[in-house]
Amino acid sequence: MTEPVRLAKRLAEIVPCSRREAELYVEGGWVTVDGQVVQEPQFRVGQQKIVLSPDATLAPVELVTMLYHQPPQATSEITADKPPINIDNHAAGDFTGIRPLKRHFSRLSVALPIEPNASGLVVFTQDWRVLRKLVDDAATVEQEYIVEVAGELGPHGLKQLNHGLSFKGRSLPLAKVSWQNEARLRFAVKAVQAGQIAHMCTSVGLTVQSIKRIRFGKISMAKLPPEQWRYLPADGRF
Repeated sequence: MTEPVRLAKRLAEIVPCSRREAELYVEGGWVTVDGQVVQEPQFRVGQQKIVLSPDATLAPVELVTMLYHQPPQATSEITADKPPINIDNHAAGDFTGIRPLKRHFSRLSVALPIEPNASGLVVFTQDWRVLRKLVDDAATVEQEYIVEVAGELGPHGLKQLNHGLSFKGRSLPLAKVSWQNEARLRFAVKAVQAGQIAHMCTSVGLTVQSIKRIRFGKISMAKLPPEQWRYLPADGRF
């Protein structure tokens, strides 16, 4: 009986190719073992049937960024340790053409966690360039929120929301705040801090009913259903 060996080693013998090339084929989702895709080069195989897809390429697995729609009243805080994304809640409307791979769900970072008790767009990424853009350059990236409010806004309240309020002892930068309808305000703000939007509303006599983030820079959540995610397209720019 043949001793089980690593899938990458066996594939390198079958193709033939180098061990590193075999690992890239496996990690890229191009290899099946008895008809099932296996993406772990260290997977142990014996006499199983191993097949390399005729469409296989040696391109390394690209770093990905995922857009997730956090629902209202989420039961737990969104963190990179326990990301709420997996193959089962991948949105059917994802037309990026990116093939979901197991490696896409590891080493994810959360770029700018959402406001407490808010819903809407959350960005998960493996790409340090995206993280730097959204975190280190947060002051230049506009975020858009739809805020449902109750109460009576004073005669100068809207002007104050746009400019003139402070938060945690510091004056807030210029914002773009307007009525979407009689119960909803649209906020377009940069470098927003946790709790800032609720504080702004309270400062002008309004009570926040709900907060929903719908855009990061040039990237909007669009029609992404709650609790589902899609990939950021390769040409997507925040």
